[in-house]
Amino acid sequence: MSPRDKPLVWLCGAVTTPPFGQAARVEAGFLLRRLQRGESLALPHSRPMPDVGPACHELRIVDRSVTWRIMYHMAADAIVILDVFAKKTAATPKGIITECRTRLADFQRVVKNQKGERRARR
Repeated sequence: MSPRDKPLVWLCGAVTTPPFGQAARVEAGFLLRRLQRGESLALPHSRPMPDVGPACHELRIVDRSVTWRIMYHMAADAIVILDVFAKKTAATPKGIITECRTRLADFQRVVKNQKGERRARR
């Protein structure tokens, strides 16, 4: 990893074998690395998810009999993983969208508080 690469911040989920197949896990890692290096991905690999929040997207990973989604947020200094789940319906379940919104809001609140604490120490 280059010092210029954005770190991955995992708030929920993991990309492991199992349940991911080996090829799907490698593809997920490859796509996440591209995001870390600052590439902007589009369909068929990634699509925007404005229902979750600004700068939110989902990676699309096709595995043998499962289609995986990695919900992420492009923060200024990190790629924030909001959830990893198997996609079983055409639409993203509302519960997952709600959970991701909550995780994103919590993350942003913590970051804002940390920045405020750093300013106060100066």
